[in-house]
Amino acid sequence: MKRTEKSAEIAQLTEEFRNSDAVLLTEYRGLTVEQMKTLRRVLGSDVRYHVAKNTLVRIAAKDAGVEGLDADLTGPTALAFVTGDIASAAKALKNFAKDNDKLVLKSGVMEGQILDVDGVKALADLESREVLLAKAAGALKASMVKAAFVFKASATKTVRTVDALRAKQEAAA
Repeated sequence: MKRTEKSAEIAQLTEEFRNSDAVLLTEYRGLTVEQMKTLRRVLGSDVRYHVAKNTLVRIAAKDAGVEGLDADLTGPTALAFVTGDIASAAKALKNFAKDNDKLVLKSGVMEGQILDVDGVKALADLESREVLLAKAAGALKASMVKAAFVFKASATKTVRTVDALRAKQEAAA
C-alpha cells in the first residue's frame, strides 16, 4: 500500500469512527468471500462492514479520539460501523457468529465507551428499538389510565357522599 493510499484509508476510517453511532470489532479469519457477502447482507444498510489493517485502524481511532481498542487489534480485523440501530447490528453479528464459528466478536465502541465481548453480546440481547418504544408507550398509557381512574373516582365518591347526606336529611325530615 502506498503512502497516499494509507493516508486516504486513515482519513476514511477516521470519518467512519466520528460519524458512527457504534463500531463493533470482529475477527473474520477463515470466512469465505461468499460468507462475507452474506454477513454484509445480513447486517443491512445501516452498517458498513470494513476490513482494515490494524495499524491503520489504530491511527484512525486515535485521530477520532477513540482510546482503548489496541488490545483487540490483533489478527485479521473487520469493523462494523453502525449508523442506525446498534442492538440490531450486534444481534446480527452474534447470530452470524453462532452459525459460522470463524467469525469472532472482539469488542466495540459506543458513545465513546469501550465495550468488551460481553458488552457487545449484552447489546445483542436487547430487544429492538421498536419493541422498546412500544413498551414505553404502553407504560405511559397505563399511567394515564390510572391517573384518569383516580380523578374520576374522587368525583364519583363525592357525588355518592352528597347523595347519601341528602337521603339522610330527607329521611330525618
